[in-house]
Amino acid sequence: MARKLGPKIRASRRLGQPIYFTAKEAKILQRRGYAPGQHGQDTGKRLSGYGIQLREKQKAKLIYGLLERQFRKLYEESLDMTGDTGELLLQMLERRLDNVVYRLGFATTRAQARQLVSHGHLHVNGRRLDVPSYRVRAGDVISIRPASIDKKYFDQIKKSLVNVETKPWLQLDKEQITGKVLGLPTRADVEMQIEPQLIVEFYSR
Repeated sequence: MARKLGPKIRASRRLGQPIYFTAKEAKILQRRGYAPGQHGQDTGKRLSGYGIQLREKQKAKLIYGLLERQFRKLYEESLDMTGDTGELLLQMLERRLDNVVYRLGFATTRAQARQLVSHGHLHVNGRRLDVPSYRVRAGDVISIRPASIDKKYFDQIKKSLVNVETKPWLQLDKEQITGKVLGLPTRADVEMQIEPQLIVEFYSR
């Protein structure tokens, strides 16, 4: 599947906030927290309403690592569901398997989590699943494929899980390196500064 390529940290600087939540990104944003380019430090320019909405959509796409076609499909699906469209969109993004693997601490970035899933290193409910977009449900159990558990990578991950704090809708067994979905994520469970209503307004224009 095609992925967005290019200088990732430049995107973070352009938006003025973290997207990938890595130590390198945080260090660069602290040192150069302005947009890249010749006019990056010019703060006099104000975005239009459309520009603000577009930026919010781009931010969410970058954070979750989705292309426009994938992102819009989720938005259109949320329109057919009962409830707040923006909240439902955010919920579906959080329920992606690659995001859950990241949330559980099995990967340090969502891109890394997507790679783990795509390469077949994860089981869901005891069965191998290599679809990053799979939408988890309450009761789903995510574990490491037995053939992969002895790899050096997962030995390192097990040690790092000591410092992992999961969201209320997820349960983590740090010893067994397994996670369980307890329920559905809420807006309060998303720490990123995403305003889903702005995304809805963008697509509603």
